[in-house]
Amino acid sequence: MASQPDQPSSSTSSSELVPSNAWERVEKKFNHKSASEYYDPCQDYADRSLKCMKRNGFDREMCHDYFQAYRDCKKQWKKLGSSAPKTSS
Repeated sequence: MASQPDQPSSSTSSSELVPSNAWERVEKKFNHKSASEYYDPCQDYADRSLKCMKRNGFDREMCHDYFQAYRDCKKQWKKLGSSAPKTSS
C-alpha cells in the first residue's frame, strides 16, 4: 500500500486557510467607519487636530494651525482629484 504524504494537497484553496469568522470579526468595524478613513490622505491631519483639541480643553484658538493644515491638505487633495468614488446626489 502506498502511504499518503503528510503535506497538504495543492487542491487546498486559500479560503480554507483563512478562519471562517475572519470577516465577521471586522465586518462591524468596517461597516461603521466613515468612508474617508479608508482613502483620505488627510486623515492624519484630522487626527492631530482632534488630539490638539483634547490636549487644550477644546480651545479652537489653540489649534488653529492644525485646522489650517487639514484645510490645506483637503484643498490640495481636491485639486489633484480624489480617488473617492463619485456618488449621485
